[in-house]
Amino acid sequence: MNNDISWMLDSALEVPGARHAILVSADGLLMARSRDVDKDHADTVAAAMSGMQSLSRTVASFCDSSPHLRWRQTVVEFDGGWVFLISAGEGAYLAVSAAPDVDMADITFRMQQLVGQLGKAMTTPPRENAGPRS
Repeated sequence: MNNDISWMLDSALEVPGARHAILVSADGLLMARSRDVDKDHADTVAAAMSGMQSLSRTVASFCDSSPHLRWRQTVVEFDGGWVFLISAGEGAYLAVSAAPDVDMADITFRMQQLVGQLGKAMTTPPRENAGPRS
């Protein structure tokens, strides 16, 4: 990716209780991370998030046998908080971790807003400096 969009992920953390955010490719590669996530840790989590998304799609028939089910999100709860995983466009996923008392509606809404912004940033080519016009 030509653009560094890591700074955009920090906006997902404006929700009280939000901790970290990463953008992951479908094949598990780290595309971007919020500023407080160590790169090595983010790489490991990115690979795990890709696997988690794949597992989530696999168990869709447990929810409903319709062949046209669309995966929307995966939410995992731990003693120490939550992990939210949503689609961030074609071949990308947004993962955010949060404290146990986070407002779940607030954080998922903010993540959806961010996905819209990321989609625009990832599909818009970087501007080229053409120099002064004559």
